Amino acid sequence: MSSVATFEKPIRPTVPPDWLANIRELGQSSQNQQATSFELRHGGRQLRNETGIRTEWDTYHNDLRLEDRVAELSRWKTVLQQCLGAITDEIVQLKDEKAETERKLESMATALNVVAECLSLRDCRQGTDRVQDDAYSELKKELTVLDSLKNLLTNKCHAAWEQLNRLEEVEFKLQVAVENKERAISLDEENLKLDKNCSGISYKPDPLRIPPNCTPYETWLAQSQDDKLKADNEITASNKLREVLYVARERCRNDLKAQHDSTNYMLRRRIYEIRRAKSELEWQRHKTIDEMKKLMKEIEDLKEALEVKTNSLKLAETRLENRMFRSGAELVEDEGQISLKDEVLHLRQTRQDLIDKISAAKGTYNSLENVVVRLDADLANKNHALLTDEHCLDIRERLHAKEQETSATQTDRNIELSRMEHAIPKS
Repeated sequence: MSSVATFEKPIRPTVPPDWLANIRELGQSSQNQQATSFELRHGGRQLRNETGIRTEWDTYHNDLRLEDRVAELSRWKTVLQQCLGAITDEIVQLKDEKAETERKLESMATALNVVAECLSLRDCRQGTDRVQDDAYSELKKELTVLDSLKNLLTNKCHAAWEQLNRLEEVEFKLQVAVENKERAISLDEENLKLDKNCSGISYKPDPLRIPPNCTPYETWLAQSQDDKLKADNEITASNKLREVLYVARERCRNDLKAQHDSTNYMLRRRIYEIRRAKSELEWQRHKTIDEMKKLMKEIEDLKEALEVKTNSLKLAETRLENRMFRSGAELVEDEGQISLKDEVLHLRQTRQDLIDKISAAKGTYNSLENVVVRLDADLANKNHALLTDEHCLDIRERLHAKEQETSATQTDRNIELSRMEHAIPKS
């Protein structure tokens, strides 16, 4: 029996071979884990180096791309801003041309009123002087020319209004495009200022999502080019339209001036013809009145002669009647009786001739008097027609005054269009 009490676990003890095997297994496991750890450390270092380098280069390349994008946006912004400035200037110039054309169109209302007033005045002429002469034809032609030129300028103003709408539409699109590019440039410049150490960076919910209105780069480039092309086309069209407006106004001015001169010439010619006819009629009236005076004196002389012949007839008839009372054989048809009978017959015929002549003279006098009345009426018509045409010429002076008012402005306009304002010395 042992003198020392021992306590053993109720577990089977490990035998030496197992112990040795366990030691070898632990060693092998340690070596395997060390190898695995080495591989992991080597792979981690390589991954860190590769990802660090790639991240640096990706950041560098993205910064370069953002800088290029900012430069491209700035270049397109500059191009579109130049187009916007040109569009704005073109809108101002086209508005000026349109306003000038509208003023010309408004000034034509004065010409229309003048022509209508002249036609109304000349329509008040009386008698045979209410004639459709060359002046009337020129006034009607001037009215037709004014109407056609008014329609022409109205159409050109409408075309300018449509062109202004297109220019303003392009201007609005360019303003939006420039603002969008400024906003994009500002955003990309802010992105260029960011780095990995900034406090404003954070995870985002879905940074890889595609915005709904996102367009490909080719579409954006085509849109920018289309905006510039559309602006250039509208500027070119506006330049041509401004030239057309200027040509239309000049054509209107030249045509109206030519027609005004032609109408004024016809009115002056008509006034000359009326004055000449008036002078001729006044001369005829003077001669007719003189002839009436002479005829009246002749009628009075004929009446006196008739009175003398009447008394002579009474004398001859009285002698014949007295000789009827001879008595006896003395009641004879002697030469005295025959001579008295011949005298009575001759006096009767003479008296009848005088009466007929007096009647004819009175009829002629009445005819001359009617001619004088007609001459007076025609002279009154001539005076009225002369005053009317002279009044028409006075009225048409307003057209000449209107042209003088616009001549200085037109000269300044020509200087501005030819860009000679700096070459002409100031007075």
